[in-house]
Amino acid sequence: MAERKPFLLRTDPALLEALQRWAADDLRSLNAQIEFVLRDALARAGRLPGKKKGSREA
Repeated sequence: MAERKPFLLRTDPALLEALQRWAADDLRSLNAQIEFVLRDALARAGRLPGKKKGSREA
């Protein structure tokens, strides 16, 4: 598994609550949900290493 680097995230409480509910619905931890959302956004923008813009994996 790749090394994880901690960082502080300051966010609106309502946003955090919405992410927590979404994580619970998907049976993920809040941390895993945030990582999922960030990876998805990067993939959609074509900014993940080795990925071409517009290509999506099923």
